[in-house]
Amino acid sequence: MEELTLTTPALLFSAISLIMLAYTNRFIAYTAVVRNLYDKYLISKDPTLVAQIQNIKRRVYLTRSMQILGISSLLLCVITMFLIYIEQQTIAVWSFGIALLLLIASLSLLILEIQISVKAFEHHISDIDDN
Repeated sequence: MEELTLTTPALLFSAISLIMLAYTNRFIAYTAVVRNLYDKYLISKDPTLVAQIQNIKRRVYLTRSMQILGISSLLLCVITMFLIYIEQQTIAVWSFGIALLLLIASLSLLILEIQISVKAFEHHISDIDDN
């Protein structure tokens, strides 16, 4: 492998930042929906609302995990840059490798969360498809 330079981990900064923005927007949207559904539940005690809240709660926790993994990846990129700066190339390569694995894990959870979202959406509009 060629020597790792400061620009390699720095390239991930903008990508990870955009991903984190998208994750944060998802998180905010989900928490707003949960609050809305909870208020409706307090009024009607509809059991279908409980199922919807549980589904979104699961998605919120997945999104939180995605955020933690993404932030950890970004942190390790910064650590990698520091290690390159102090000329600890071998440790820097390992740090960057772990950062990449954490980013892969974060994106994998995103795929899982999207699948859950699509299933919830399909369930929500299933009565339309029956007509």
